[in-house]
Amino acid sequence: MPERTSQQPATPQRPAAPVRTCIGCRKRELAVDLLRIVARECETGTNGSHAFAIVPDPQRRLPGRGAWLHPVSVCLTAAERRRAFGRALRVSGHLDISALEKYLENRHEHS
Repeated sequence: MPERTSQQPATPQRPAAPVRTCIGCRKRELAVDLLRIVARECETGTNGSHAFAIVPDPQRRLPGRGAWLHPVSVCLTAAERRRAFGRALRVSGHLDISALEKYLENRHEHS
């Protein structure tokens, strides 16, 4: 009969930093490797519909619900194709991602 030991089985170590999921490629990464984005309400049109601007939040300080995205154009394109912005940020209406596109373009030029 095998002897019983009082040692507990080794548990997997959790990462020290928070882990988030990219809304473009759906891969889990450390939050420091992803860009937080938020929806900011724009002026409403004449027909009463809501419009939102999807803006980058590199300092992770803007109020509101955030979503996470790899700061590369491939993930931005995938998120746009999958219509993930509205679902992740829980907004509906017209979503303007031009500010996010410009941010990623400028980031790519300076790296």
